[in-house]
Amino acid sequence: MTGAAATQFASDNNAGVCPEAWAALAAANTGHAGAYGADDWTAAAVAAVRRTFETDCAVYFVFNGTAANALALAAICRPSDAIVCHDMAHVNVDECGAPGFFSGGAVLRTADTPLAKLTPAAVERLAVTPHDEHSSRPRALALTQATELGTIYTPLELTQLSDCAHGLGMKVQLDGARFANAVASLGCSPADLSWRAGVDVLCLGGTKNGLPFGEAILFFDVALADEFARRRKQGGQLASKMRFLAAPWAAVLDGDAWLAHARHANAMAQRLAAALAGVAGARLLAPVEANGVFVDLPAPVIAALHAKGWHFYPFVGATGVRLMCAWDTAPGTVDAFAADVRELSLAHAAEAP
Repeated sequence: MTGAAATQFASDNNAGVCPEAWAALAAANTGHAGAYGADDWTAAAVAAVRRTFETDCAVYFVFNGTAANALALAAICRPSDAIVCHDMAHVNVDECGAPGFFSGGAVLRTADTPLAKLTPAAVERLAVTPHDEHSSRPRALALTQATELGTIYTPLELTQLSDCAHGLGMKVQLDGARFANAVASLGCSPADLSWRAGVDVLCLGGTKNGLPFGEAILFFDVALADEFARRRKQGGQLASKMRFLAAPWAAVLDGDAWLAHARHANAMAQRLAAALAGVAGARLLAPVEANGVFVDLPAPVIAALHAKGWHFYPFVGATGVRLMCAWDTAPGTVDAFAADVRELSLAHAAEAP
């Protein structure tokens, strides 16, 4: 297996630009327009976000998810504060200390709860200041939707976590790199999965759902956005030609293309999980609730799949692999990969003593 199909399951970041976003970029490439967001496309994108979430939130566009998470948490935390998150959270393992850097020193406190989902009890254990001024005070609860294992918080679970955090004096930040997949999976409104559930700041992902670049930071607690425009500029995330960062958002949100693409990615993950069910040596590590399949495979099977040209990553130990589906994943690609897994697993089982 070579070419684009081979990279399909490594990451949903590997996918190209969805047609709606591509057309929006072309349409925005007309003459001159105001810089730094003083243009009609940015205004339209902000309005589309507010319509989608049914609230008058403060909206800021940035280039990538690391900046979105780090700057949002920095807007909540002082340098002496702490951030409570899951041990597998992207802010903990995949952002090179960016939350601490942009906040000026906030530390992370983590819990290793099942299926990458925090619980109120775990939050309560972490959200303490044991030594007065000698310890960092918990100020932010950072959640991920969908989680790093592809599981999803329900509105009730988010509400319980938010109530817990607020009761402990913390604000709630939601890393929504795959928020669209969670909304598509649950069939609820974006509002029910965000501010109505108590989320104060949402980092809404676009790149993994067909946009060429760009994430949106939504401050439902508008007071937290005080001076955020300057924070974004200081962080190198204020696009001079903002219209190109913003235009794809209105294109995918109006008409619900963002959810159609997320539903497709989710469906491909379900198709893959069903095809792997019953394969000798394959064991699902988490329920398939969004667009990722996490499965343990024998090491020789993994090596043989890589040798065939399939690209994917080990994610849980040496043999727990992550298989991501994207907005453009083709059913035939899923079926071809599953067929190779089945064939190689049978061969491995036959060779086993």
